[in-house]
Amino acid sequence: MPADPTQPPAARSIASTVPDTSVAGPSRRRPRPDDDEPAPATTSDHQDAANDDDWDFDDDEQPKTKKARTRDAVRDDDLYLDTINRNVLDFDFEKVCCVSLSNINVYACLVCGKYFQGRGKTSHAYVHSLDDDHHVFINLATLKFYILPDGYQVSHASLNDIKSVINPTFTDAQVRALDTNPKPAMDLSYKKYLPGFIGINNVKANDYVNVVLQALAHVRPLRDFLLLQKEDDPKQSELVKRFGLLMRKLWSHRAFKGQVSPHELLQEINRASKRAFKLTEQGDPVQLLSWLLNALHTSLAKRGGHHLIHDVFQGSVAIQSQKIALTADDPQQQAQGALSAFDADQAVTATQTPFLMLALDLPPPPLFQDEFERNIIPQVALTTLLDKYSGKTPRQYGDTVKTFQITKLPRYLILHIKRFTKNSWTLEKNPTIVNFMTQGLDMSPYVAGATSMLKYSLVANIVHEGKPENGQGVYKLFVYHRARAQWYLIQDLLVEEVMPQMVSLGESCLQIWERADE
Repeated sequence: MPADPTQPPAARSIASTVPDTSVAGPSRRRPRPDDDEPAPATTSDHQDAANDDDWDFDDDEQPKTKKARTRDAVRDDDLYLDTINRNVLDFDFEKVCCVSLSNINVYACLVCGKYFQGRGKTSHAYVHSLDDDHHVFINLATLKFYILPDGYQVSHASLNDIKSVINPTFTDAQVRALDTNPKPAMDLSYKKYLPGFIGINNVKANDYVNVVLQALAHVRPLRDFLLLQKEDDPKQSELVKRFGLLMRKLWSHRAFKGQVSPHELLQEINRASKRAFKLTEQGDPVQLLSWLLNALHTSLAKRGGHHLIHDVFQGSVAIQSQKIALTADDPQQQAQGALSAFDADQAVTATQTPFLMLALDLPPPPLFQDEFERNIIPQVALTTLLDKYSGKTPRQYGDTVKTFQITKLPRYLILHIKRFTKNSWTLEKNPTIVNFMTQGLDMSPYVAGATSMLKYSLVANIVHEGKPENGQGVYKLFVYHRARAQWYLIQDLLVEEVMPQMVSLGESCLQIWERADE
């Protein structure tokens, strides 16, 4: 029965623990899971305890010690816990009060799921508890539970799952077992889901963000670092904290539902990028990934001295360039000039350039239809595109001819297949299909001084379907489950199994490859 706010503090605390016998109905008290088990350790911190005497008296006027009074409070801590409705709880969105829109000292009502500020007698949470008869709240910063309007703190083992949903945590042993455990988890609706392979909600047009986040969630060194970091680490930036929280929710085995919303991370990406990436307009995942990796590296290196991003993704390429003389306006004659590049009489400039991703150029698509008046879908092998980095294939860029050769390969190789070009009028997409095997990609022919095979296996493949302009197309992701040896297609909330042969049939834009010795 809700406490009467007109009573004095001491009387109100005592009255709140007395069951209302005037109304017929089931007791609010939650039964213990096992009567033989000892009650879990519980702390009850009544705000009004300071006004009480050091002794309480029962009906027989026998004194009670503080220890006995604490046991009474333990039995009454769960008075309203059976009113918690876990089906309406969603902690993925911005933690701001629904009345004041403030993010300071925010509490979540565990009965209706709404956020309110404060718990004092003039706070929005206090008023809500009286008006709507909702009594169980959690402080979203400290993860402490309170009963309002009485204002005392409760702790119960049955509440631990709510803490795990708000802020999942992992141990070293749990992280090591992620890639070897093929068993699915179960949500509140008894639906199975695979941790790490759950859908990400598309708020409006953030599918280009979702595929990048899903792909990075399967880069093991980055994933393991984020899963083990502490959310309250003062050394980390807000971007790293929110990115890590989303990763922990993606891999959690205790989720209430088999999906997550990236709303908080999207807000921080929008703020940190100065509105370069929005959730209301579809953007380029290549640009987002490039910005995100550099932003994470800057934050980690500045605050904690970590160079994780460069250790995982950075390689280097040697570039030799030479100026050529263009003697004619004919493009064919200009192209022939590239064959005479690196003449002994011309100066050659050599540089070493680090990279986080390698750009691959697709050949121009055919301009004509086949004999059946159907569009020809061209195909090219991935190894053909990688010949650009063999050091033997010159490429012309205006009046300069360049050759590229990899000098250092990273642990995780990111390939950017340049599929979109922008002309004076519109954005065009090259429909060429890139053929590749998902395992055994040998990169040794493209590395200077390589004496043995350098094998890579595909981790994630981001593809684009549909028209390129005005966000009419969609981005999807193929990702590999190591424990199950199974490929999955993820498009926002859709997660489904696919055959390995389907992975290379899409119009690939971004790929992440893992070195086989990892």
